[in-house]
Amino acid sequence: MEQIRRAAASGLLAPGEQLPPVRELALQLSINPNTISRAYQELEHEGVVYTLRGRGTFVAAPASTLTKRERLHRLDEAVEKLFVEAYQLRCTPGEVLSAVEKKVREKNGPGG
Repeated sequence: MEQIRRAAASGLLAPGEQLPPVRELALQLSINPNTISRAYQELEHEGVVYTLRGRGTFVAAPASTLTKRERLHRLDEAVEKLFVEAYQLRCTPGEVLSAVEKKVREKNGPGG
């Protein structure tokens, strides 16, 4: 995972470049496919990669190079995933908003 993170940050992996499928990489590295899948999910959460269902996992462009429209589109996708998870957990809208506000406060730090 760290190797992918570094390669993406250094430009060794170009934005939009497709990563190997989970099963293929697991075979190459002799690692359980679930481990690779979790690593890809964590990298996606960090914004290093993005996944297109049925097409694969790709290196994401650094946030600083995205247009406002692209950033808002990615945000919309992240919010959609949040709401799907919240729905499955049977969270109320108030609980979801409280959780988001809490994360914003945590990320902004004291007084922010």
